[in-house]
Amino acid sequence: MRKVKVLVSAILAFWAVPGMVQAQVGDARSDIAIGVNGGALMNQVSFQPTIKQSWKFGETFGLSFRYTCEKYFAAICAITAEVNYAKMGWKELIETSEDTYSRDMSYVQVPIFARLGWGRERRGGQFFIQVGPQLGYCFSDKEHRGGEWSDGTLYLRPNHVTQQYGLKIDNRFEYGIAGGGGFEFSGKFGHILLDARYFFALSDIFKNGKKDPFGRSANGPIIVKMTYLFDLKKTKGDHIK
Repeated sequence: MRKVKVLVSAILAFWAVPGMVQAQVGDARSDIAIGVNGGALMNQVSFQPTIKQSWKFGETFGLSFRYTCEKYFAAICAITAEVNYAKMGWKELIETSEDTYSRDMSYVQVPIFARLGWGRERRGGQFFIQVGPQLGYCFSDKEHRGGEWSDGTLYLRPNHVTQQYGLKIDNRFEYGIAGGGGFEFSGKFGHILLDARYFFALSDIFKNGKKDPFGRSANGPIIVKMTYLFDLKKTKGDHIK
């Protein structure tokens, strides 16, 4: 219940940003841009009890949409949304034997950001920050095992945590909060963006009841990606630079 309250509060705050901006006497915009994005991520799953891991690297790519609604003083206000594929999962760091284990988890993700930028809109550079809710769905997963995998090597696992092996995913639907910042360069060709972000999952991969093996099992990827946007609609005016 606490996680749901946190997500609801984040969504309300997210939707309040455009409302507060519109309530001010700013310089209105109605710019629409669409495009594509792609990049890399590294993920670890937050387990309780703890499972020692190294970063698991994967790729992400998808479609991007942006609506710029206003410039208030120096801040350029926009709402952005994406529909992405992301390959996540986790990779265990097993130091007690030659065993290896990793799990690939493929997601469709939909982040929706409130965005503030400072700098040039049409020709030049702009720094921006963005934050908002993210929803996702895991449509496939696969385990990878290597090494001996005997009763002896399993017994040597730290804290004897082995319940994750072969355990089916209970919660394929995922929700949480994402945020980060980046830099955009705009010109006649459109807009090129480079950003870094972090996703904090409020949902768990496995059930987290008192009788379940894990009280926490949530994704936490760091993502770096590049985006290309081209304008479908631009606000007219010589004052926009």
